[in-house]
Amino acid sequence: MKIIKYFFEFIIVISLFCIFKIIGLKNASNLGSIIVRSIGPLFRSKDIIKKNIKTALGEIDEKKETLIINSMWSNIGRTFAEYVFLKDFKFNRTNFDHMKISGANHLDEIKKNNDPVIFYSGHFANFELMAMELNKSGIKCAAIYRPLNNFFLNPLMEYMRMKYICPNQIPKGRMGMREIIAKVKDGYSIALMVDQRVSEGPRTLFFNKLAHTTTIPAQLALKYNCKLVPISIERKEGTNFEIDIHHPYKIEKTGNDEEDTKNITLKINQIIEKMIIKNPKQWIWSHNRWK
Repeated sequence: MKIIKYFFEFIIVISLFCIFKIIGLKNASNLGSIIVRSIGPLFRSKDIIKKNIKTALGEIDEKKETLIINSMWSNIGRTFAEYVFLKDFKFNRTNFDHMKISGANHLDEIKKNNDPVIFYSGHFANFELMAMELNKSGIKCAAIYRPLNNFFLNPLMEYMRMKYICPNQIPKGRMGMREIIAKVKDGYSIALMVDQRVSEGPRTLFFNKLAHTTTIPAQLALKYNCKLVPISIERKEGTNFEIDIHHPYKIEKTGNDEEDTKNITLKINQIIEKMIIKNPKQWIWSHNRWK
C-alpha cells in the first residue's frame, strides 16, 4: 500500500536528515554520495538511464558510461544531504566561500530594468541553489516546483523551499499557471526547470528525438515580452558550486504564435542540450524524458 510505503520513506528521510545535521555539511554531503551511489544501481530506472545516455550522447564506451552514471548518483546523494543545510547556504554559514556567480552583471541589469524575465534551467548539481541565489541577489522572483507524490514528505519540502530557497513557490499545473500569470503581471520574474517531460504540450526535438516539452517560457515571452535567461549550475568540488547567469535574450515575433512557440521551445531545448553535453555527470538521467 502506498500509504505504508510513503510513511516508511518519510521515517527513513527524517532519520537520515538528523544524522546529516549532526555530522555537518561536508561529512553529510560525502555520506549522501556514498549511500546513493551504492543503492542507485538497484533502482528500476537503470535501463532508462542507459537508454537516455545513448539517445543524448550516442554510443560511448562502457567506462565513460559507468563514470557518468556513478557521478550522477553521487551528485543526487550529495544534493539530498544538502537539503538539511539550506539555511546555512542561504545565510552563508558554511564557513567557506561555497558559491561563485558568473554573469552577475546580468542580474544587476535585470534589477535596474525592473522588468520580469524568465529564468530557465535543468536538474544539474544542487539545482535548488539557483533559485536561492536569485532570491538572495534581490531579484523579485517566483519559482515553479513539482510537489512530491509522498504526502508525508511534501509539506516538509515545501516548507524548506519557501523558507530558505524562494518564498514565492508555485506548484505545477493549471492552477499554478494562473498564479504564474498573476506574478508576472505583478512584476515578478519566473524561475523554472524545463528539462523534464510534461504530460501535455507539443513534442519538440531534444537531442534529435521528439519529447514533450513545456511551453511556459515561450508563452510568457510572447504574451508579456519577457526576456529569457538561461541559468546553469555546476558542482566544482564537494559542496562548492558555480552558477552561470547567461546573457538575457529577447525573442523575435513573427505574428504566428504557434510557430513562434515551437521555435522558442526548440531553442530552449538546444541550450539545455549544450548544458548537458558540458556537464553530463551532474544531470539527472533517471527521468524518462522521451517516454
